[in-house]
Amino acid sequence: MNWLSDFVRPKIKKTAQKEIADDLWLKCPHCGKLLFTKELKKTWYVCPECDHHLRLYLNKRLKMLFDNGVFTEVALPQPPEDPLKFKDSKRYADRLKAYRKATGNEDAIKVAKGTVGGIKCVIAALDFSFMGGSMGMAVGEGIVKAAEIAVKSKIPLVTVSNSGGARMQEGILSLMQMARTTSAVNYVKENGLPFISIMTDPTTGGVSASFAMLGDIHIAEKGCLIGFAGPRVIEQTIREKLPEGFQRAEYLREHGMVDIVVHRSEMKNKLAMVLSLLMSNKENNSESKATKTKKQA
Repeated sequence: MNWLSDFVRPKIKKTAQKEIADDLWLKCPHCGKLLFTKELKKTWYVCPECDHHLRLYLNKRLKMLFDNGVFTEVALPQPPEDPLKFKDSKRYADRLKAYRKATGNEDAIKVAKGTVGGIKCVIAALDFSFMGGSMGMAVGEGIVKAAEIAVKSKIPLVTVSNSGGARMQEGILSLMQMARTTSAVNYVKENGLPFISIMTDPTTGGVSASFAMLGDIHIAEKGCLIGFAGPRVIEQTIREKLPEGFQRAEYLREHGMVDIVVHRSEMKNKLAMVLSLLMSNKENNSESKATKTKKQA
């Protein structure tokens, strides 16, 4: 054995097997810089050149938020598949199979339990890489299940939005999920538990028009798009030029729609701080009520 076979070959093999399957290079959509995926992983997919936040895959998002990247995934109810027998250029059932194979996920949502900053919580996160993170019955079931777990376990609910809106292949059944998810987060609030909505790029359509904008606290990633219709559609409709940065996280914070805009590298710490403050306040209120009840007794 020589130095070439000992050191160079194993490194080449390892790179070829692991990185190429996960795209060896990615192009930043903002500055156009060609980025090495291995380096991007170290920054949670934030461009080192222009600081643009690239979209983060669902499993990576959950690992980033939970302590030590450890969480327990929750099994979700399986709604009827392709209830409308929808077909455009391809059968809806075939689209689902293709996206499941490509992403390794059953649908555009995952629900997981774990701790953030040592505080137990349940997180329901959407994945844009699965049919644009569109909200169909499966996503509705996921949000409802997460809300039920939060109430049963008396822990906060956190949602991470990453969606283009309702899933057109499910028609009215998809639109009904706006009401279902709204009822679900209200159920959490009625039980005195915090609901924190995290918005990432993009948070649009029926998702932004329902549960995503109902949080006790709204946290948005730096520069992310948040709105109902896209800016291009709005400009074409009203035939006016929109303000600079319209529908971006920073613009919405200035106009009171978002509470906190944070860099992805600080997202977990900021979420942990908010959870700590809200849960501490809840405990103090509970103690005050208990003390008041004892005095009255």
